[in-house]
Amino acid sequence: MKIIQVKIKNFRGYKDEIVVDFEDLTAFVGKNDIGKSTILEALDIFFGENVIKINKDDINKECASQNDNDIQIAVVFDQFPQELIIDITNPTNLKDEYMLNKEGFLEIIKKYPNGGSEKVFLRAYHPRNENCCDLLSKKITDLQKIVKANQISCDNQAKSAELRKAIWNYYSQDLQLDEVEIESNKEGAKMIWEQLQKYLPHYALFQSDRSNNDKDSEVQNPMKLAVAQIFKDEKLSSDLESIAKEVIQKLEEITSETLEKLKEMNPKIASNLKPNIPSASNLKWADVFKSVSILSDEDIPINKRGSGVKRLILLNFFRAEAEKQQKNKEKQNIIYAIEEPETSQHQEHQKILIEAFSKLAKQDGVQIILTTHSPNIVKQLDFENLRVIRKNNDKKEIVKIEKSALPIPSLNEVNYLAFDMANEEYHNELYGYLDSQGLLNEYFQNQPTQEYKRIMKDKTLKVEYPTKSKYIRDQIHHPENTHNDKFKDQDLQESIQNMRNFIMSNKEQK
Repeated sequence: MKIIQVKIKNFRGYKDEIVVDFEDLTAFVGKNDIGKSTILEALDIFFGENVIKINKDDINKECASQNDNDIQIAVVFDQFPQELIIDITNPTNLKDEYMLNKEGFLEIIKKYPNGGSEKVFLRAYHPRNENCCDLLSKKITDLQKIVKANQISCDNQAKSAELRKAIWNYYSQDLQLDEVEIESNKEGAKMIWEQLQKYLPHYALFQSDRSNNDKDSEVQNPMKLAVAQIFKDEKLSSDLESIAKEVIQKLEEITSETLEKLKEMNPKIASNLKPNIPSASNLKWADVFKSVSILSDEDIPINKRGSGVKRLILLNFFRAEAEKQQKNKEKQNIIYAIEEPETSQHQEHQKILIEAFSKLAKQDGVQIILTTHSPNIVKQLDFENLRVIRKNNDKKEIVKIEKSALPIPSLNEVNYLAFDMANEEYHNELYGYLDSQGLLNEYFQNQPTQEYKRIMKDKTLKVEYPTKSKYIRDQIHHPENTHNDKFKDQDLQESIQNMRNFIMSNKEQK
């Protein structure tokens, strides 16, 4: 299952519902405290991986003041299972059960009243005809009564999915389809949800500011994740299930023999006792290896080393995963969410890490989600991977980068939008774009000028009066010329803004 969209409402800084489109690799960029980590942590809550615990403090303060205390996190999936088996031998699918949204995708909504326990719904393009609108909440006996009362043809009335299909087919000319939220805790919907949970991706969140604790360190997380992935191996799972069944069988024999002996001494007590042995499917084998860790020299835990070393180990975990999956073509059905991968790493390591992420995201069943403050990382990614989070009139918005919407197709433009980063490189790009389009003279019109002393070939000085943008451009290209006052940061900002405005205005006129 692959995330294609996430919707968040009434969660921390997100009051109104925000909708975010996802790619195989998605990077959120923006200033501090703008809401990047909030999205990653909302997903951790949704998938129940328990790095983040939800509580009342996560309710948006403005919503809480209006007595709106329901946090809502919804995820839209593509590549969902095409068939689900309910009641052991009862196959069905989400399309036939009218449990996909209007666009034909699986949309799971989780609501957390007062920041407490989750309630699960599916947004579905579903029948609203009162005669067949709530079939998923009915017991099989109730479905059989509907079929009998309306003399509806159904080949197999012992299966709830077949009964629902027959009833909906009977009303096919008047289903009155509309989007509704179907609660997952009743009858047919409950059985379908129980099966769907088995297909949800594993979500692994790596935070940038993890606590320095031996049992919960960012270095152990990859090891725990590796254990979880190992136990997904079908052959290994089958072998462990066989072992578990054999152990359970022997335990049942011992329990039975014990009770038989007890009956000889006290039948009354024996009659009130029964064995309580977990099923093989409920055994948590991964817990056996929950204390795995990495040790350095002299058995010192790696998480006691510097943050740069810890993050370096994390970096190479992802590099190894990328190479392993490319070699074995494994489908891990996993989402890696990494906060600020640039933390404590110099630029060369950052470059290697982003290359590993890009490689890993190309594998089937794998998605990568990043947050970053690094302009260098932004410039290593493609436009389609980037989501800029910013405030617009005190309201947060998440911008999907479209080349056609930018003044010029430049990743420096993304850094400008995300971080207000106005640097000399971006100034050069804007100026060069105006020059290449033959727009410089038009841009220069009616702009104030200032004195600039140019060094001629014979070393003499020539006084010129260029516009501010040309003055800055000439200083950038000729730093050896020290006969002019250096432009200020404010001048650079103003020049970039003026060129952007002119380019955008020129595009609109066309």
